[in-house]
Amino acid sequence: MTLATATNEHLANISNTLVYSSMAVYTLAFFAYIAEWIFGSRSKVARTAAALTSGTGAAAPAVTVKAAGGTAVLERPTVVTRSATGARDVPDGPGAHGGDAQGDLYGRIAVSLTVVAWAVATAGVVARALSVQRAPWGNMYEFSITFSTVAVTVYLAFLLAKKNIRWLGLPLVATVLLDLGLAVTVLYTASDQLVPALHSYWLYIHVSTAILCGAIFYVGAVGTLMYLFKDSYENKLATGGRPGRFATSVLERLPSAASLDKFSYRVNAAVFPLWTFTIIAGAIWAGDAWGRYWGWDPKETWAFITWVAYACYLHARATAGWKGRKAAYIALIAFACFLFNYYGVNIFVSGKHSYAGV
Repeated sequence: MTLATATNEHLANISNTLVYSSMAVYTLAFFAYIAEWIFGSRSKVARTAAALTSGTGAAAPAVTVKAAGGTAVLERPTVVTRSATGARDVPDGPGAHGGDAQGDLYGRIAVSLTVVAWAVATAGVVARALSVQRAPWGNMYEFSITFSTVAVTVYLAFLLAKKNIRWLGLPLVATVLLDLGLAVTVLYTASDQLVPALHSYWLYIHVSTAILCGAIFYVGAVGTLMYLFKDSYENKLATGGRPGRFATSVLERLPSAASLDKFSYRVNAAVFPLWTFTIIAGAIWAGDAWGRYWGWDPKETWAFITWVAYACYLHARATAGWKGRKAAYIALIAFACFLFNYYGVNIFVSGKHSYAGV
């Protein structure tokens, strides 16, 4: 055994240790996010209900009329308003912390732990790359650990930009733990060199953009899912229904349905051109590696299906009558296509891209 080989194996073992360590810290962050939701104030609720009976986006004060015989107090009429996009004009919730100091403290601890876990996971990805002197996404295990790290990077970047998306922390960390759990068990592949078809600088361009697109699509998908829950909640309040106590406690803290819908749309619209470039880059790489730009390989086909699905979503958002929930369903279908392209095609379908290592 040469010294270089021993060093590579040593770095690979370090990478594995770092990935497992990041999972331990992510688990602590997961419980901190749960504490933020549980111990955050539940008293600052009914904001949406107040808005739906005021027509101003917040509880409107009563009208006071002075008369000779005294003062009469008149209640505002019950009016439900909608914004130009069709969503109700209601205020955003106070956040997962519920607007109090104790919940906010747990939330800050959760974010801090997330940063630590992200740093450890990033070190694990870098160690994996150094162990084989190449990009760390040559198989599904490497793709998974890199994907989860990039997804957390996107989340932290939004927080750094002062975007109020701490509500995303709990589902994000839960998903990251699931992704890493699958990576270190079902998808694990020993550190090794690439198959000949992957020896190209396009590996750095095509696969890296695919990972970034997937991470951003994930953020958009979570926002879309939260929008559907919040929109149903607002619908129930608007029609005089009484949501359950748990639903009220959780959903009142989220941004309004209109804000979630706008957030998801902007995220998906922003990354769609990059996904287009990803497909084009893959076609160019296929021309260099296999002598043809497009051959309807399963991976190519499902990448194109994903592109079509997101294009339909963006078109639906721009078409009257297809905004709101209908468009949201298309967005979730599009993300499901991306997931199948990632997991299903690599595991269950044979093709030129069958080098996932599982």
